[in-house]
Amino acid sequence: MEFSHLGKDGNVRMVDVSEKNSTLRIAKAYGKINMKKQTIEAIINEKIKKGNVLTTAKIAGIMGAKKTSELIPMCHNIFISNIDIEFKVNEDNIEIISTVKTHSQTGVEMEALTAVSIAALTIYDMCKSVDKEMEITEVYLLEKSGGKSGKFIRSEKR
Repeated sequence: MEFSHLGKDGNVRMVDVSEKNSTLRIAKAYGKINMKKQTIEAIINEKIKKGNVLTTAKIAGIMGAKKTSELIPMCHNIFISNIDIEFKVNEDNIEIISTVKTHSQTGVEMEALTAVSIAALTIYDMCKSVDKEMEITEVYLLEKSGGKSGKFIRSEKR
C-alpha cells in the first residue's frame, strides 16, 4: 500500500497538489454539544457572564477554520472564499453546521470539521461555569463536492 503522506524514503511529506486543477470545493460538517436545559435557557436569555455565546462561537469557528493548516500536520494552507456557521438550539443540545467554500486544488473538509469543533469548544468554554457536564458529540462530515473524487453526501448517521 502506498501512503499519500509518506515519500519513497519513508519520511512524511505534504501531498503535492500543484498539478491538480482548481475547482469549486464545498464541505459541510456537523457537530453537537449536549447540555442541561438550564444552560440552553441561559444561552437563549443571554445570562452567560462571558457574553453572547453563539455569536462568539461563530466567530471562533470561522477563525479556527482559517487556522486549520496550522493545527493539522500536512494540511494545505488554502484561500477560503466563504465560511458560514449555523446553530440549531434544541431543548438539551445545540447542533452546529459549518459550510466552507474555496476555489482551489484541494478540498475544505478539514476546515469545515475544524469550524464545528472550535465552535463547540467555544460554547463549552463560555458555559463551563454553569454546566461542567456538557458533552461534545457527533462531529462528522455531512457532504463535500468538487475535485477528482466528486460529490460525497453522508448516507445516514452511524
